[in-house]
Amino acid sequence: MEGIDRMPIPPHLPSQHVAFGPDTISVLAIAFEDTLHQLRLLDRNDPAVTMVAKRIIELARRGERDPIRLRDYAIQSFR
Repeated sequence: MEGIDRMPIPPHLPSQHVAFGPDTISVLAIAFEDTLHQLRLLDRNDPAVTMVAKRIIELARRGERDPIRLRDYAIQSFR
């Protein structure tokens, strides 16, 4: 989506000490952006944005690679 101010998920990865390949990072970025959209998190400086990223990474570390399930599980963790 051109023209939209986006913050990719990779800046959150180093603190997690985990390595994902480019395909997985792409899936994580999709899930991350969709989760932020669903939760209406517009301020990228909001601490909740970091919480979303960490939750998605945690789920991916457990093996989840479906962006829709990543999004749904991340949203459920905030309810």
